Amino acid sequence: MPVLSWPGRLRGAVDPYVAALLGTVLLATLLPATGGAATAVGHAADLAIGLLFFLYGTRLSTREAIGGLRQWKLHLVVVLSTFALFPLLGVAIGAVAPLLLTPQLYTGVLFLCAVPSTVQSSIALTSTARGNVPAAICAGTYSSLLGMVATPVLAAVLIGSAVRFSADGLLTVTTQLLAPFLAGQLLRPKLGGFVSRHKRVLGRLDRLSILLVVYTAFSRGMAQGIWHQVTPLRLAGLLLLAATVLATALTATSLAARRLGFGRADRVTIVFCGANKSLATGLPMAAALFGDGAGLVILPLMLFHQLQLTVCAVIAGRWSRQAPDGPPPPARPAPDVTRGAVRPRTRS
Repeated sequence: MPVLSWPGRLRGAVDPYVAALLGTVLLATLLPATGGAATAVGHAADLAIGLLFFLYGTRLSTREAIGGLRQWKLHLVVVLSTFALFPLLGVAIGAVAPLLLTPQLYTGVLFLCAVPSTVQSSIALTSTARGNVPAAICAGTYSSLLGMVATPVLAAVLIGSAVRFSADGLLTVTTQLLAPFLAGQLLRPKLGGFVSRHKRVLGRLDRLSILLVVYTAFSRGMAQGIWHQVTPLRLAGLLLLAATVLATALTATSLAARRLGFGRADRVTIVFCGANKSLATGLPMAAALFGDGAGLVILPLMLFHQLQLTVCAVIAGRWSRQAPDGPPPPARPAPDVTRGAVRPRTRS
């Protein structure tokens, strides 16, 4: 999902889409959907999630994704960071989480650690820092595909009973996520050209769908009194833990890439793809997995998303100035990943 239209936007203090998400949370707080309206909005959100993953399927070029496997070592490092390092970090901070967070907020932190990597912002950051952009496209694609299976499984292992990983839960994930995605893949030969020609309009539809999911989750949360659980002190604790996870992931991926002998461009790609998480993929998954309890669960992911953009934008700008061929040219639109990869973003 094209939350970042060009790398230069990363230099902003607050990402515009994050501002829209926060506005949606405020709207749900002041005017939550109740009664029959809540039921209607819930059904609309379910349809929106299905549409999101259907469009993801129509955007994935299977041929180019398979071609990217030539750099399998790079992609393996990214996958291990996303689905092994992050979950381990989530478990490790469990030792201090009870002192800072409510159980539901810590559940959100664990879910954040199970979410796949982002696509669009990783591409923009990699491009700004003069990294390997084609590899970033493929790395985000593979992570998104693997996440459809790995994220629910990891969430069930890390979180346990809070996740609807029963037969009904599996059916929900299959019908809302996997089935629409596979349908999009099957229809790509017929719809791929249409999707490419109307990518801007469909990108707006992506964003509106995510906003609807957020509004639904927080409307349901208002009925449960979720904001009584979030004090300024707990928000500060959540920010501290999110910053700790991000700093550790950035350091670990950078050191691993150097130790494994990757070149500069590949190291840039590994750091940005391996240390970022997808908001656009994570939010619909949270709605499918947690149902009415998704309100506070998605808060850590939203906070981490803004934090990763701010920190990584600074790093990307510094690395671009240190690149052997000098700083990049004037900002241009990020590569069109609708032809070669899933573009679920957060701004993935």
